[in-house]
Amino acid sequence: MSDYVIRVENLGKKYTIRHQATRMTGYNTLRDVLSEGAKSLVRQFRRRNPDQRETQEEFWALKNISFDVKRGECIGIIGQNGAGKSTLLKILSRITEPTTGQIKLKGRVASLLEVGTGFHPELTGRENVYLNGAILGMSRAEIRKKFDEIVAFAEVEKFLDTPVKRYSSGMYVRLAFAVAAHLEPEILIVDEVLAVGDAAFQKRCLGKMKEVSGQSGRTVLFVSHNMSAVQRVCQTVILLKEGEIYEKSIASQVINKYLYLISQKYEKLDGLIPQEDHCHNHKGLLFYRIALLDRLGKSTRSIKFREELSIETEFEIFQVPESGIRLGIVISSLDGTTITAFHQTDDGSQNNFKMTAGKYSAKMQAKLDLMPGCYKVSLFAKPMPGFWTSQDYSLDYVDNALIFSVEDPCVDDYNYHTGLVLHSGSVVLPKSQWLITPTTGLGLS
Repeated sequence: MSDYVIRVENLGKKYTIRHQATRMTGYNTLRDVLSEGAKSLVRQFRRRNPDQRETQEEFWALKNISFDVKRGECIGIIGQNGAGKSTLLKILSRITEPTTGQIKLKGRVASLLEVGTGFHPELTGRENVYLNGAILGMSRAEIRKKFDEIVAFAEVEKFLDTPVKRYSSGMYVRLAFAVAAHLEPEILIVDEVLAVGDAAFQKRCLGKMKEVSGQSGRTVLFVSHNMSAVQRVCQTVILLKEGEIYEKSIASQVINKYLYLISQKYEKLDGLIPQEDHCHNHKGLLFYRIALLDRLGKSTRSIKFREELSIETEFEIFQVPESGIRLGIVISSLDGTTITAFHQTDDGSQNNFKMTAGKYSAKMQAKLDLMPGCYKVSLFAKPMPGFWTSQDYSLDYVDNALIFSVEDPCVDDYNYHTGLVLHSGSVVLPKSQWLITPTTGLGLS
């Protein structure tokens, strides 16, 4: 395996799903009801009733999974619910066996897959530390050496001699993660369990995982729906989709791909906004259509780099607040980071008329030099602030109303003519003016 500590080859996991079908006669008897409640009665009923039959369906939770992980790497595993993330971790943790393929692991594995993993509820926190250490193959002397550090990290000193069944979920996770991270396994597997911890503890856990992989040279597999946490900790990310590896590459690239995929449900070819996508709607106004327009005024999903941003939305007003209406468009990155917002106010200064109840179309145009990538648009409408009150509530708010992309320019040609370099970490390309003058001496004038 050379320097690889994990090697996965053509891994697959199949489950058999059983469906029970019954040809009904128009009514349910007591025997029918009881047969559905107890498996033993179901078996007896099935033998007696030829109208009841069972069908089977094969479900592949994982298919053709192959990847290698080097020593000291921190690998993120992401994907939508049902993509196969937890199944993969259970196989790597030797909790379940694969149907096809094989895995090769070099070193001890510590897994934190759910709250209380590996803990005995009747034992105290102190006893569970030693139990987990023994499971990992640590000697009592090695555990004792790390014990104080584990307890300090978990912050459970007062409850160390209390049975863990009386711990809260947050205390469970703090102690479990502290044990898994400090007892020096060669491979640390962490699922979404850190989400139950508070913000301060999550921050310490992320720092500890970076330390474990970076300074200690141990390998970390991290599964989370928190994309900022994954990007902060992991250098490489694997994206699973429907049980298969959709993409494996550097963290930022795969995370952007994942966020774009999960945002596709908001993309409507006709631009209609479903009713369920509205948040905080007070029934005074309703956005019902949105479109990104190209230079010819046609609906599109992408614009060219440095092309003017043109967004059109249609809405209906049912009741106008006394102070007027304030419309807004928010441009964000796919991970939710706000880039900028544009506002329109119905106070008579921008329109030749005051909006009343009825249907309207609003078109916003702006020069915003977004770097190549994917972005999302959110819509909001609020009352204008009144004299005595701010009236800061939403008449309507639609998050992820539109997803669009900015196309990559011809970088070589662009740099040749402008002398600029596109930095992948930037969001927008700012404009600036520089004045350089010669000076005499070393000091600043």
